[in-house]
Amino acid sequence: MKAIVGNNIYVDDAFRPGAILVEEGRIVEFVEKLPENYAGQIDQVADLYVMPGIVDTHVHINEPGRTDWEGFETATKAAAAGGITTVVDMPLNCLPVTTTVENFQTKLREVDGKLWVDTGFWGGVVPDSIDSLDELLGSGVLGVKSFTIDSGIPEFPEMTKADLERAMPIVARHQLPYLIHAELEDKTGNVKIDKKYQSFLDSRPRSWENNAIQMMLELCKKNHCRTHIVHLSSSDAIELINEAKSEGLPLTVETCPHYLTFHSENIEDGKTLFKCCPPIREKENCEKLWQGIKDGSLDFIVSDHSPCTAGLKKLEQGDFGEAWGGISSLQFSLPLVWTEAEQHGVNLNKLPKLLCQRTAEFIGLGDSKGRIQAGYDADFVIWDPNEDFVITAEMIQFKNKITPYEGRRLKGVVYATYLRGEKIVEKGQFTGPVATGKKLLRK
Repeated sequence: MKAIVGNNIYVDDAFRPGAILVEEGRIVEFVEKLPENYAGQIDQVADLYVMPGIVDTHVHINEPGRTDWEGFETATKAAAAGGITTVVDMPLNCLPVTTTVENFQTKLREVDGKLWVDTGFWGGVVPDSIDSLDELLGSGVLGVKSFTIDSGIPEFPEMTKADLERAMPIVARHQLPYLIHAELEDKTGNVKIDKKYQSFLDSRPRSWENNAIQMMLELCKKNHCRTHIVHLSSSDAIELINEAKSEGLPLTVETCPHYLTFHSENIEDGKTLFKCCPPIREKENCEKLWQGIKDGSLDFIVSDHSPCTAGLKKLEQGDFGEAWGGISSLQFSLPLVWTEAEQHGVNLNKLPKLLCQRTAEFIGLGDSKGRIQAGYDADFVIWDPNEDFVITAEMIQFKNKITPYEGRRLKGVVYATYLRGEKIVEKGQFTGPVATGKKLLRK
């Protein structure tokens, strides 16, 4: 038996003093005071804050095939360092892409001995894989993902409306989420993209997102398929989203720290570190996304950690047309979100819902992860929301130590991460058992 004792433990939607009793990797119970006859180990965290381990359901790990971009070991170590105890790997940017059972098995063979946190997997749907989709959905993936626009890699082509019409009834039968990168390209008004950030922003207007989301809502309603909009950038779509939710459609929506932190007005020309798709938009748009977080229009926040090599980012050339689109941030999700959330009047009590509870429920693990409650996995992040720090390249654990957040001062220092009751990270050092993360496969 082990007890984690502190003055700020998140239980029943509030931080309160007490102790978490842990045995064999699970929470036995939360007590306000340890029994006098308690003889087990005590981990005293005093005034630090204890939250459920963060569940990040949008991470590009890129293994196998593109391990110069990222890999299971480096990505999951970065997650652990940031208090993230569960990640879900995306089906593209790896080679082969995870669109068939065979390719999924290839990926699963790569992970042994490399996982520092628990890891689930999304499958992918492309036009040529629809015929084998039913088999993929029964193979252990937690759901599937498609693009309605060019994904940036030839192995993962976009789905047309007709393709989606074929795929969605199959996904609906399995009652799993269908994740959609929602942009619909309007090829009539091509914009020349150069070193100016505005040229890139103009090339992917809000209307592309809005039109794709409108299409997906119609298909969601028609097929009764759990539909999830990834990385919402356009605040214009919030009205559509709220209308769909009010009708009871099975819809969820995420956004990401970069859309909640940066403003297009402040991005200098040539700074390709800020390129992602859909793009970072104006300050006014950012403020409306925060309003969507506060009023519940948006369900949760995930990293969309999308790394690549420095060469692919075209840092020296500064050409937004040529640079890879993606932002690396996995390790810093908690302080990134909290720094901006506090400034936008979001109570600290809401953070575990946005980062842990709702994401766990989204992937079907709401009965084992995302809460500090009897019977749940003993996954915790111990942190100080009042202490600040500056992101440096030296502290970064993900493979390519390039991020637009370098040099940024944030509030919220992670002191320790527990995975199933074992302290795997303490003050940035990997002090506990090595690579004890599990594969999370849907049964």
